Amino acid sequence: MGPKQGDTATAESRPDKGTVANSLQNSGTHLARLIEGIRDCAIYMIDPRGIVVSWNPGAERIKGYTADEIVGRSFTDFYTPEDRANGVPARALSAAEQTGKFEGEGWRLRKDGTKFWASVLIDALRTPEGELIGFAKITRDMTERRLMQEQLHQSQKMEAIGQLTGGVAHDFNNLLTVILGNLDTLAQQLPPEQARWRRSVDQALRAAERAAGLTQQLLAFARRQPLKPKPVELNRLLASWTDMIRRTLPENISIRRVEDDAAGVTEVDANQLESALLNLVVNARDAMPNGGTLTVETAMASFSPGDVKLVPDMNPGNYAVICVTDTGMGMTQEVLERAFDPFFTTKPIGQGTGLGLSQVFGFVKQSGGHIKIYSRPGHGTTIKMYLPQVEDGDERTSQKGAAVDVSQARKETILVVEDNDAVRSFTCDTLRDFGFNVMEAVDASEALKILDRNRNLDLLFTDIGLPGLNGRELAATVQRRYPKVRLLFTSGYAQMPAPTTSTSVMEIPLLSKPFTRAQLYERIAQSLES
Repeated sequence: MGPKQGDTATAESRPDKGTVANSLQNSGTHLARLIEGIRDCAIYMIDPRGIVVSWNPGAERIKGYTADEIVGRSFTDFYTPEDRANGVPARALSAAEQTGKFEGEGWRLRKDGTKFWASVLIDALRTPEGELIGFAKITRDMTERRLMQEQLHQSQKMEAIGQLTGGVAHDFNNLLTVILGNLDTLAQQLPPEQARWRRSVDQALRAAERAAGLTQQLLAFARRQPLKPKPVELNRLLASWTDMIRRTLPENISIRRVEDDAAGVTEVDANQLESALLNLVVNARDAMPNGGTLTVETAMASFSPGDVKLVPDMNPGNYAVICVTDTGMGMTQEVLERAFDPFFTTKPIGQGTGLGLSQVFGFVKQSGGHIKIYSRPGHGTTIKMYLPQVEDGDERTSQKGAAVDVSQARKETILVVEDNDAVRSFTCDTLRDFGFNVMEAVDASEALKILDRNRNLDLLFTDIGLPGLNGRELAATVQRRYPKVRLLFTSGYAQMPAPTTSTSVMEIPLLSKPFTRAQLYERIAQSLES
């Protein structure tokens, strides 16, 4: 009896052993070519003892070894001495053998001894009978991603600390406005024969002014200090500044200046830049108790979009660079990681506030720049400030208002808008002492109602940080409805304006808190006479 038709079809469609062997060989060849073509991953095999038995070009690119150099050696050579001492390689193979695979991340070593952050996958390889014949290992270099994550984490940490610090400083400035203002009033009222009381008031005023200075440092770190940026030619500024600093340093510390004409012009608050440089010089001086050399250098650096992707808040472009280098004791890695944290200091108690580098950090960031510290114990420290360059042009000089006669009686009408009761009370009482007619409101809504009823107001003096409609929004409304009313802002810290804020509102002058009676009168008078 012959074969059935179905049996014949099955026999004819079944491939012979030679075809199967060729297909498997071709598949193996394609797989080998695929592995050879992968250069972003290190793909290699190790035997059950951890000896490298194969090596692809990606492994050579990432780890630095050629196949001839590494095949036959233990894969533990890629681990740091600390990980080898702690048995990390053996535990990885054991986990892969028991569960089928191992995944992890950690520092690994290249041939030249440099470290890279590796993402590792190890798969156990077994025969059909289940016998372990080795491991397939895939390693990816994740150093760049880790650096990006660390930079993002650091940026988020500093931003969170900055927001907290700025809020505290804002509240302190309101308190200090009341304290300084009323102490100033008391000093004006005390008769000359009350010498003891006048000394007490003077001491309290100096302490309050010191507190105001510390609060200003907090605002600098929080990127909330009022800045007055203008084009500044760095080399010209540093030339006069270093000549002044040279006379204040100990004789055993020499200072040298290295200029690069390409540093050009940057738009910053020159006074705050000098303050930041002074903080760096003080730190450098303290790091060189036995003397040394302080170098102040300028340069220019260009950053592409690829360069800045590891640096949050930094834009591509040209930057003027200021490098301050000392030959002092240097910093450990632990100190470096906390150097910009507010109130962190390695100095003895009473010899530092821990706000110097924090202030520098905040100023540079608020100016649109970047700051970096390079240091090793025993090898000194270099701090680089990167500030955005602007087109060359004449440096604009600030126009200071003429001196104001505080004794001159005034009769203008002023509306004070302030949500802090104590600050509003001090401000209104002081302005009335100077002869002004004063109206007051606790928020923008009440202020607009007063403006609707009183068309003879000369000036609106408003806090920026009001509840509800803020001071800038109130000012914009007043500019539209009552264009003849002059405007003056006050604030305990520089709040970021909304993107829709008009240029006319941005140009309204600001009196920063805390302020004294004389400062209040002077700015009010200048605004009325402008």
